[in-house]
Amino acid sequence: MSTTKPQRDLVHLLSRAEHLAVRRLATALEAEAAGCSVDQRRALAFLADGAGRTMTELADYALLPAPTATATATKLIDRLVADNLVYRHPDPTDRRRVLVHLTDRGEARRRQAANVVARVQRDLLASLEDDLPLADRLSALADAMEAPSARVSHSAL
Repeated sequence: MSTTKPQRDLVHLLSRAEHLAVRRLATALEAEAAGCSVDQRRALAFLADGAGRTMTELADYALLPAPTATATATKLIDRLVADNLVYRHPDPTDRRRVLVHLTDRGEARRRQAANVVARVQRDLLASLEDDLPLADRLSALADAMEAPSARVSHSAL
């Protein structure tokens, strides 16, 4: 039986790294940001500018799956409203639309989650060597996320 890893294309490497990074972030957010999910964190981050956003804009930014992205965004926002993290307000330029805004409590949760995101990103980037090509860096990043205690070096590739 061969011990050689299968060759991966760039899209696979990106997908693998994203999948593992989201899993690691989800675990950290659950533990350190009052059970905040990745989707909730994305929504809170998107609302940080105070401008108010529509469900469609939130769905796009939060990378919610089509074709039910807006319905999924509505359910996500319903949960955030119930937790007093966001509120809905009619769009002053189009009364048919509703804009979502952060509450003070939502802003506090957003800051808490942003700190977790920053730490997870620092930890992930620390596992990489800067002189590697992109494909090798993505592969090393994914390898590091599968083995969190190991620091991946170029020689390990």
